[in-house]
Amino acid sequence: MNRPYPSPNFDDRPPGAPIDALILHYTGMATGAEALARLADAEAKVSAHYCVDEDGTVFAMVDEAKRAWHAGLSDWAGRSRLNDVSVGIEIINTGHAHGLKPFPEAQIAAVISLSRQIMARHGISQARVLAHSDIAPTRKSDPGELFPWAELARAGVGLWPEPARRNSFGQRPPLITVQRLLAQWGYAVVESGALDVATASATAAFQRRFRPRRVDGVFDAECGELLTSLLDQRSLSEVGQ
Repeated sequence: MNRPYPSPNFDDRPPGAPIDALILHYTGMATGAEALARLADAEAKVSAHYCVDEDGTVFAMVDEAKRAWHAGLSDWAGRSRLNDVSVGIEIINTGHAHGLKPFPEAQIAAVISLSRQIMARHGISQARVLAHSDIAPTRKSDPGELFPWAELARAGVGLWPEPARRNSFGQRPPLITVQRLLAQWGYAVVESGALDVATASATAAFQRRFRPRRVDGVFDAECGELLTSLLDQRSLSEVGQ
């Protein structure tokens, strides 16, 4: 069920900016009513194109042609200001601050349906379905490690890696290799060979999304296998386009 819930917090996209990314968030507030009120509050200066309630209700807040203010300071694949080129979906969930909880089936079904429609309208690839924590890993952790990314990927919303063969937590790839892989995937990481905040944060964001059972910021051999699988899938999908 879709309902209008307009937000005044939007402006025009830059001329010629493509809509080529879909970014998923959780609201991270104590109640859904509080979250919706904040997204529609002109003083808050935050918004999203849609907000999905726990019962599957989709609140339409900002026209997709306009720039909603959901991503904030952000970087992905060499581009900053992801608000310019993305559609944002907020998903009502109390989040880490109020006790992260599982996402109800009705809510996830609505997110999948809405996401597929948005992707079809704008030709957004599965590799460009992103978490808020992907594009702002030093600041954000949503939609969090309980979000069922694998279920979405099975429905064509985002990518999911093949299982790692060794499930090894001991052997680590060289740091420069880790940084190269993370940057190839899209994270704003510099190949310096030195462990920095950006590398550790990007690693934790990657784990939160693709290996949520252990989020420690340490890029081990299993992470390497998972990320290599994703890069291979993305390459194959690009060849097929």
